[in-house]
Amino acid sequence: MNESFQQIEQLKVVPVISMPDAELALPLAEALREGGLAVAEITLRTPAAIPSIERMAGESDFLVGAGTIHSVDDAKLASDAGAAFIVTPGINAKTVEWCLNNNIPIVPGIATPTDLELALALGLTHVKFFPAEALGGITMLKALSSPYAAVKFMPTGGVNANNLANYLSLPCVAACGGSWIAKAELLADRRFAEIKELAIEAVSLAAGSG
Repeated sequence: MNESFQQIEQLKVVPVISMPDAELALPLAEALREGGLAVAEITLRTPAAIPSIERMAGESDFLVGAGTIHSVDDAKLASDAGAAFIVTPGINAKTVEWCLNNNIPIVPGIATPTDLELALALGLTHVKFFPAEALGGITMLKALSSPYAAVKFMPTGGVNANNLANYLSLPCVAACGGSWIAKAELLADRRFAEIKELAIEAVSLAAGSG
């Protein structure tokens, strides 16, 4: 298994973050690290995303990836900035193939068995189940995982402190992605102590999930 996937499965939780300002990247990385979650998926939804990835990638003990990747160009941009893994909302064969050909771990979003068939045909082992809660949550994930036992899922979208342990209790779930740990308002107000506490809580919930 790829080293990035190993780290993600060990941590079990990946904070999904839209950065308002690259100046917040290093204080955020420190807060997450102190909270026990030395990982982040920085979404390419803001102008601060790429410079934030660049800064976090310079931290030797911090795993930073890029999310909301829509194309090969996006993946190249994120990879050049230092992203250790790529996450996409859906499954784009060209983007997946480029990442695999360049040994870049990618976790594409899936929502249906048809998506999973494409993922398997492309040789993928890890996929994002997105948007998890809107698609039926744990019930849907159990149904999908039954005929696709070789696939590991990263549910994202509606995952929070209230349902995290339930998702992680499923054998098919490698980790969960979630935006509740470092919400936009917490970052805007530089409430890093609160982000640290939310990370600590997530780690505790993950540890108790079995």
